[in-house]
Amino acid sequence: MILDERLEIADATALPTGTGTTLIGDVIDLGATPQDLGLGKALYFVVQVTTAVTSLGSSTTAFTIASDATATIATSGAATEHIVSEAIPKATLVAGYTRIWALPPEGDNVYERYLGLLVTNGTAALTAGAINAFLTFDPSWWKSYADGTN
Repeated sequence: MILDERLEIADATALPTGTGTTLIGDVIDLGATPQDLGLGKALYFVVQVTTAVTSLGSSTTAFTIASDATATIATSGAATEHIVSEAIPKATLVAGYTRIWALPPEGDNVYERYLGLLVTNGTAALTAGAINAFLTFDPSWWKSYADGTN
């Protein structure tokens, strides 16, 4: 997988510990007039857990790629949402867990100038957890499996 520093949103970035929605990591400036994001090629958003998520309760975490007219992307729901994950239980978010989403073409949800990652913690506050998050043209789809028994 090829990583571009300018398309990296989070690099072993700690997840917010409270509940609610928070903007984390870096924001990508798409320019005053965002053009064809990906230049006609599929672009993927990847989240990798680097430090397992822990909580004193049964917390969940959801990831949203959103764009806004300002670099302080709104956490109130006013930003344009392009990818919204389901609420992922903390037991799933162990070190090494990876999720890959295809970034949707512009269509009805026009990309605004700044693109960033919103994290929503629900049910209970987190006590630990960190992620990598980035955009890439070539995500790693390879996965190892245990030897089969016949």
